[in-house]
Amino acid sequence: MQTIAVIDYGMGNLHSVGKALEHVGSTRVQITSDPQVIRDADRVVLPGVGAMRDCMAEMQRFELLDVIREVSQDRPFLGICVGMQALLDSSEENGGVPCLGLFPGQVRYFGQNLQIDGERLKVPHMGWNTVEQRLDHPLWHNIPDQSRFYFVHSYYVQADNQRQVAGSCEYGLPFAAALADGPCFAVQFHPEKSHTNGLQLLQNFVAWDGRW
Repeated sequence: MQTIAVIDYGMGNLHSVGKALEHVGSTRVQITSDPQVIRDADRVVLPGVGAMRDCMAEMQRFELLDVIREVSQDRPFLGICVGMQALLDSSEENGGVPCLGLFPGQVRYFGQNLQIDGERLKVPHMGWNTVEQRLDHPLWHNIPDQSRFYFVHSYYVQADNQRQVAGSCEYGLPFAAALADGPCFAVQFHPEKSHTNGLQLLQNFVAWDGRW
């Protein structure tokens, strides 16, 4: 049976992600902060909630920065929410925080004056929104384009390389909802909270061999 390591650095909705992964496939899910257990896993998930400064500090405290950079390049890897944002070069949050630098780009604040058609939008962006599929990727298998997923975030990804944007969304402005490069895929939304479409994406991840 294949194993999936869900990285535990104290900043993620770990158990709901783990339960969802167990639900969609015959997998052994290990919630762990042990670098060796992560290296030994067939697949790796990096979840995350909270402030970026705290997330990066905890990853460093658990000595996870190098192992994340390593396993995101050589096996199927999924970043979720702040786990996606941490893969960028830097974040504006907390006055500016250097991140892992796996995808070129920055994490920006939506701002206080976000509007659409003259109507002010609330920040954080919280609730269901449609995602446009920008790449033909295995993780979109059996998920119709413009499907709805569940978001909760005040900061958004501004990708420098548009060829890595696997999915896009709009909330007063366009932003990257999914990124892809090699065996690494990352999403801003929460698949574990996105009902049928989210579970399908997780099932696709469990079945994915990291190639596309």
